[in-house]
Amino acid sequence: QKHAKKIMGFYKHNFQFREPFQVLLDGTFCKAALRNKIQIREQLPGYLDGAAQLCTTRCVIKELESLGKALYGAKLIAQRFEVRNCSHHKNPVSGSTCLLSMIEDGNPHHFFIATQDQDLSNKVKRKPGIPLLFIIQNTMVLDKPSPKSLAFVQKLQTNQLVPEYQKQSIVELKEKEGLVKQEGEKRRKRKRAGGPNPLSCLKKKKKKTQEGQEPSAEKKKRRKRKRNR
Repeated sequence: QKHAKKIMGFYKHNFQFREPFQVLLDGTFCKAALRNKIQIREQLPGYLDGAAQLCTTRCVIKELESLGKALYGAKLIAQRFEVRNCSHHKNPVSGSTCLLSMIEDGNPHHFFIATQDQDLSNKVKRKPGIPLLFIIQNTMVLDKPSPKSLAFVQKLQTNQLVPEYQKQSIVELKEKEGLVKQEGEKRRKRKRAGGPNPLSCLKKKKKKTQEGQEPSAEKKKRRKRKRNR
């Protein structure tokens, strides 16, 4: 839970994930949960430290139905979840293809993907901002942020993802306020500025030596006076 809490903070802060968390599950995840006796509906909200809506698609359910008795239990589990509308009403596709289509265009609905399919997991990791859930033995695990998500956040922090039209508007505003000219003048002034005059440095050194010699001369005069006395 500490591991999951830290990762959830990353997605909340950088990708605006909010409760209730939308979790899309496929048949492989349901099968693994059944085999490991995991109560997804009861355990997942506690693990994510927030309310969760478990959902799937018609394509996932139809895929499980087509696979027969071997995945009958997984199909019963998937049918208990909310069914999200996909774009494959007339022509159903595989569960992995369907879930990938649900997270296109930057994952606007903030879906989690719960799967045991390694190929699907690798494809999900290529898209920034998509949390990935899987099962190890009898434990649900939230995968750490992918390199793609980390790189995306780094670019945001360095303001490299500002759209071009916003950049242009910023330049126009600076020109109206006269900030562009001021910046140019400051740069020119910095270029003109030179180092210290070497002659002035030499004069200062001479003064210091004279000042340093004066007390020694006075000491000599005092000694002569004492001797004369």
